[in-house]
Amino acid sequence: MTLRLAHRGDWRNAPENSLAAMQAALALPGCDGLEFDVRSSFDDVAVLLHDETLARVQRVPLACSTLTAAQLAEHGVATLAEVLSAIGCDPFLDVELKEPVKGAIDALELERGRTDDDGRPELRNAVVSSFEAPILGWLRALRPTWPRWLNARDLSAETIARATELGCAAISCDDAGIDAAGIARASEAGLGVAAWTVRSKAAYDRLAALGVIAICAEAEALDG
Repeated sequence: MTLRLAHRGDWRNAPENSLAAMQAALALPGCDGLEFDVRSSFDDVAVLLHDETLARVQRVPLACSTLTAAQLAEHGVATLAEVLSAIGCDPFLDVELKEPVKGAIDALELERGRTDDDGRPELRNAVVSSFEAPILGWLRALRPTWPRWLNARDLSAETIARATELGCAAISCDDAGIDAAGIARASEAGLGVAAWTVRSKAAYDRLAALGVIAICAEAEALDG
């Protein structure tokens, strides 16, 4: 089964990465979960924001790192803890870290954490992803048993080697860089393949037929 994940929520109904966008996405019958971006506020609180600044989405020319979580909330930027509490544990989550955010680990552990039979920390129904190898390495050092995805633009041998070295469970790849041969190479290395960012139903169906494990979807591809 391919998981349909709303890329930054359903931004057709609310600003991307907002709590309202997440709730709008989960109201869609075909949506299995969410993908969203996480940064740190000035006071080290994990918040949902893609860009370094609020200029594009919130129309405020300020950097996320210069504002407290309370100040960011005034501009509609939600905390990770707020979102996790509101949506519960049923939706699958792809939590993309834009920087090392210790508060993200704390929030995820509180809402989605559990331990296996040997007492090792696990993450329930979620993965943590990043384009940056140092971020994934940082996470691996702190929570080695948590599943990680390497975000990438292709399924080349170099990408697969990097994901393997980082101990990732999968590669989340630009949909244009995914074909049957690439998925086969990843599978041989023990890696799943997810896709981003898919906007058309035709592209969604093509990738699902290839056997990707998840698709970050927008627009008509999110509607199922």
